[in-house]
Amino acid sequence: MAGGFKALKGQGHWPTLFAAFLYFDFSFMVWTMLGPLSTEIAESLKISQDFIMSPSQKATLLSIPILAGALLRILLGFGVDKFGAKKTALAAQSIVISVLFYAFFRGQNITYNELLVVALGLGFAGASFAVALPQAGQWYPPKLQGVVLGIAGAGNIGVVIDFLMAPKIAELWGWQAVFLVGGVLSTLIFVMYLFMAKDAPKEVYTPRPKKIGDYLKLLRDKDTWWFNLFYAVSFGGFVGFANYMKVYLMNTYQSDMSAFGVDFLNEPNVKVIAGYFGALTIFAGAMLRPVGGAIADKMGGVKSLYIFFGSVAVLALVNGFVDLPFWGAIFVLFLIMANLGMANGAVFQLVPQRFGKDIGIMTGIIGAAGGIGGTILVKTLGWSKEAFDGYSVGFMIFAGIVFVAISGISLVKTRWRTTWGLQAGGKI
Repeated sequence: MAGGFKALKGQGHWPTLFAAFLYFDFSFMVWTMLGPLSTEIAESLKISQDFIMSPSQKATLLSIPILAGALLRILLGFGVDKFGAKKTALAAQSIVISVLFYAFFRGQNITYNELLVVALGLGFAGASFAVALPQAGQWYPPKLQGVVLGIAGAGNIGVVIDFLMAPKIAELWGWQAVFLVGGVLSTLIFVMYLFMAKDAPKEVYTPRPKKIGDYLKLLRDKDTWWFNLFYAVSFGGFVGFANYMKVYLMNTYQSDMSAFGVDFLNEPNVKVIAGYFGALTIFAGAMLRPVGGAIADKMGGVKSLYIFFGSVAVLALVNGFVDLPFWGAIFVLFLIMANLGMANGAVFQLVPQRFGKDIGIMTGIIGAAGGIGGTILVKTLGWSKEAFDGYSVGFMIFAGIVFVAISGISLVKTRWRTTWGLQAGGKI
């Protein structure tokens, strides 16, 4: 990696690369903001409006930013081609800033339906992936795309920052203050981006505008749907669990976390403790994605996905069938998130080898599938809690879907290795 950073010297446009990194990192943080605040918001609505949010309603609130972010990636991708990355980013960021300040000023008077609109607006933050990465990559030659996109896309850590900071800010100044902090930071990033970022000139990058037909052509390819399934499981699992983690921990291990906070952390607020443990598990998935890609480079994407998905399926069944103590559950969740993060890297070790000429479009399509997978997971966990007063059924359904993905790998591996895999240039 050090060699990669050295190679950037004198290449491209570092202010744009830095601005793209800040834009995506803070956008990812804002995108997942409702997850660590869901308990505080639900309690506020109960006190101020006598509105009791059901598990299903809470799941809907948490799933909307994920789904909106996934689908809006395709819309913003068109915007990048039509209007340029900078104009598209500024327009999307304006919407995000607006809903953050709206939520702050409405405060405890905000209704559940208004929160759903705010959640929809936060989806534009999740869609920043489709703007920041192309904008940074356009300035640099093909041999540097790995390190450049790695820098610009290092935004998954934003969700960890959410879980560490948001519950404590909410404890000190109320949950509305988190939206104020998010709005102020997003405005600062908006101004920095406005002055630092530039679209690549035509002599450096000539865009090939995407057409609806380009998407339709790829959607007729059966391999597109296999990759959609694999990423719906890997990234969908990661972002779904990340958004729902605090709700799950609060509903399942509240007394254990409270005792731990009082005995060891001198922190009596169990919601803050839940944020800390949520951050711990999410950190594994956020940081290990490049490790998964490196493992896939060495042993092949197919073999590595067998290992990562197989581990996730077994661990999900353990969590579903076994009445785990608190520390056992944290350990299992940590391993689940770690393997999902590495599976994300493995999927995208294979995608460029199969769809190298259409990687931009495929990133949008597969990214949307990942968001849809996360939405389904959150809704499944919420339904499981409401229907069975627990999460065992939800974890078992997720494990079943992972086994379907493993079966899919078995169905395609021979064809992949004997067709496009022969000329791919990497291990399949």
